[in-house]
Formats: sequence, structure tokens, C-alpha cells
Amino acid sequence: MERSRRPRPRQPPNLSSSSLSSTHSRSQKFTTNPTKNVKSLDTDLDAPDRFKSGRDAQAEGDVVDSHSLPTLVGTCPFMCPAGERAQRERLRDLAVFERLNGNPRKTSPGLAVKKFCRTISIKDVQLSDVRPLPVLEDTLDYLLSLLDSTEHSFEVVHDFIFDRTRSIRQDLSMQNIINEKAIYMYEKMVQFHVTSCHKLQSCRDPNISSVHYLNMEQLTKALASLFNLYDANRNYDYIYENEAEFRSFYVLLHLGPNSQPMGESLSLWFRHVPVPIINSKEMCFARKILRFFRMGNYIRFLSITASEASHLQYCIIEPYVSEVRGLALSCINNGGYKLHPYPLAHLSKLLMMKIWYHFVMLVVLKRT
Repeated sequence: MERSRRPRPRQPPNLSSSSLSSTHSRSQKFTTNPTKNVKSLDTDLDAPDRFKSGRDAQAEGDVVDSHSLPTLVGTCPFMCPAGERAQRERLRDLAVFERLNGNPRKTSPGLAVKKFCRTISIKDVQLSDVRPLPVLEDTLDYLLSLLDSTEHSFEVVHDFIFDRTRSIRQDLSMQNIINEKAIYMYEKMVQFHVTSCHKLQSCRDPNISSVHYLNMEQLTKALASLFNLYDANRNYDYIYENEAEFRSFYVLLHLGPNSQPMGESLSLWFRHVPVPIINSKEMCFARKILRFFRMGNYIRFLSITASEASHLQYCIIEPYVSEVRGLALSCINNGGYKLHPYPLAHLSKLLMMKIWYHFVMLVVLKRT
């Protein structure tokens, strides 16, 4: 009688670790095999499944197995490859931060930064056009240093950093860099997008709403990739220093009506969050803020925001603070005795605002 053959169990992907200069550094890189079947790929791979289980990489509309992608190690020593730099000089395609002495036809290796390219043919990628990790780190530090620039408006600064950080994430994805240094870089880029949420609110550009929308879109993509990087580098119950705060951003992004920024409900998302993160003060704060916002408890919402929110958490919450204050004024106006004046000093304390601003809001409310 012929014996039945059992299927061989699928082997997990091979991992190779390398040491970093940090005392707690641990790096993991998944080995990949080149293939001729992959023709092109949108390498802005900041989708939720980019590093999931160390294998799946999601492009726009396609899911690609990272084993099918060639292992790349870039050799470009500059922030922008020499070929791209020369081409952009000829085409006058230089941002204001890249122009040498303001000349739109001239730049330098210390000014030009590689632009984001939506679709790249993997088989045509030259190693000299891909920046290795140390160059990417220096490039990101340079870009973020421009945030303090006062020569140009924030819209101009944001537009430049917005595009160039996408290019950094692109190079990280192409080389499948998922170690701790990549985590720190993604944290900085998420911080940039969160801070931009706050600063874009005060911009007067009539097209600022579209800029804000695109910024939020890239925030959710970078945040999803950061979460997957945390999971890919998880070692027992080790929690990264900033992980609890960055995880709380996902909860705060649900303050909007019917909002699911990453396509997954909170109840399902919480199942994958480590218990120490669930019990952290940052996550407890985010959950309380979400609960009080949905209940319309403006007193608790405002008091806890003022006493417990970090700067980055407040940058996400800020647009909803005005909404909650408007709700409070409406409740007081509709529930109070019309002929009895409401003390502005008490209202100012209740809503945590300056008295003169309350006076303006009450006049507007009375007219409406």
C-alpha cells in the first residue's frame, strides 16, 4: 500500500541580524530573492501591510511579496543622485531650497534632495541612484532643520519636506530596511506630519484644505508603516520609548465623524496592540478623550486635554477643541435663563479661553 506524503511545513523567512551603534540596537532584515516577474512597483510603500509579518509589501492596488523583490543596497553618497541633479538643472526643476545663490539653473550636492517618483521599474533601478541608510539619515536631519526657516512661508517649507520625505520612505522600502534606525526615522517623519496638522490650520492659502488632506493621508501611511516596524522588531514585551504615544495617535485620529483612517475599526485594531501599550498613560488619555468627545462631555474633554495632552497629541486634537467649545456655548445658551447674564469670567474658566475671545463668540452666537 502506497504511503501518503504529508506536505512539508512552510519555512519562516530567514532573518539576519546586524549590530548598531546604539546600546539597545537590534536590526532584522528579511532576505529576498530577485525575480523577473516584477516589472514595476509603486515604491511609496507606506500601506498598513508593508512590513506585516516581514513579507507583504502593498503598493497602490497591488500586493507584492517582498521575497520577489531584489535585495538592494544603495551606493549614492549624496542627498540627490548626480544624474537626477544634472537633469533637474537642465529642466530648471529646482525648489527654492535647492537653488545655488538663487539661480534656478544651478544647485549643489549640499542643496539638492532626491524627489519622490511615484512608479519605478525595479529592473532599471541603479544602485548609484539609491541612497544607503546613513545618507538617508543625514538627508532627513537636513530636511527637518528647514522647519525653522523664516525666509519662506510654512506652506512652501511643508511642500518641499513633504515630497522629499516621501522619497526617503521610498528608498527605505526599496532596500527593505526595517531595523531600529528605520523606526527612529519614521518617528521623525510622523512627527513632521503631526506638527504640520497644527501649523497648516493657521495658513491663509485658499488651497490649504487640499494640502491638509494630503498631509493627513501621508500621516496615516507613515503611521501604519511605523506600527508594522514596531511589530517586526518586537522582542518579547519590549516597548519602544515613544511607541505608546505614537500608537495613541491612531485613536485620536478617530475623533472625526465615522473616521477609520487606516481602514480598520478601533475594536479590531486594539486586539493587535500589546497589553503594556493598552495600559500606558498615553493610550489611556487617548481613549478618555475619544469617549468624552463622543459623549459631548466638554468639561472633561477640555480639562483632560489641558492637563494631560503632549504637544504632538494636542496637534491632532486642536481642530476638535474649537468644536467642543462651540458645543459648550450652544448648551449654555440654550439651557440657561435668557434674561440672566452669564458671567464671562466663569465662562472663560470653563472653556479655558481668554475673556475677550468669549465676548466675540457670544456676540456672534447671539446674532445667529
